[in-house]
Amino acid sequence: MSRRRSTSAVSCIESSEFDLTNVPGISAITAQTILCEIGTDVSRFRNASAFASWLGLCPENKISGGKVLYTKSLRVRSRVATALRMAANSLHHAKDYLGEFFRRITRKLGKPQAITATAHKLARIVYHLLGTREAYDESVFHRCDEEALKRAQFRLRRQAAQLGFQVIPLQNG
Repeated sequence: MSRRRSTSAVSCIESSEFDLTNVPGISAITAQTILCEIGTDVSRFRNASAFASWLGLCPENKISGGKVLYTKSLRVRSRVATALRMAANSLHHAKDYLGEFFRRITRKLGKPQAITATAHKLARIVYHLLGTREAYDESVFHRCDEEALKRAQFRLRRQAAQLGFQVIPLQNG
């Protein structure tokens, strides 16, 4: 039975208009694992956050009396979560947005949390690709980074003006 599922997943990978292997870190085996375990229909999940939570890639926050007792990811025996974690770990030397994200989170939180955070981001990307049947496009991430940079510049100019300073851009050259 598992042989039939894997051949249908391979044909699904080859015949679909979107390709999960275009996502950095996701190999053909990882894509096959994802499609065999959850299929191509992700409508049973409310949204990408519910999908990532089902995979155990979201922290479980235990709070009692306003005090945070612990924040750890749930222990879930999911082949998809394991495959996404392995894909996230392979992004260490990648020269793209997800590789930079992995290295940035590694510097902030350490490698185990960076693997889980990057796997969470990969799960959200996979959910979007399976839900919308669109091709992977990394330019969306670059646009979001540019908008975040513009917001940060605006915020810093406003704070400088409140303190009585004026921000002057440097002249390159």
